[in-house]
Amino acid sequence: MKKIKKRHKVIRHIDNPLTERKLKRIVKLLNIKPIQLIRTEATIWKDHYQELVSNVDEFEDIEYIKMMTEFPSLIKIPIVINGDKAAICKPPEKILSILAS
Repeated sequence: MKKIKKRHKVIRHIDNPLTERKLKRIVKLLNIKPIQLIRTEATIWKDHYQELVSNVDEFEDIEYIKMMTEFPSLIKIPIVINGDKAAICKPPEKILSILAS
């Protein structure tokens, strides 16, 4: 039996930042709140937002999306999308949960 190789696309979000629309889609596929996609340990977060956001509910979801469009390095990676499934694949084994269809 011949194995079918699936094509994949790598998106380098630092070189080509994601739009608000794409980030909203990713958040929806991940079934998370936008704050859960942010690397809160990142220096940019600590320098620009940590003091401002003492309670994650202080901001609307769109404000977190805008933060990530302004500072793409805030986005947790890698994110793998397979059809209508997505996962933040850290640890890498999480990719298996979305590849099985």
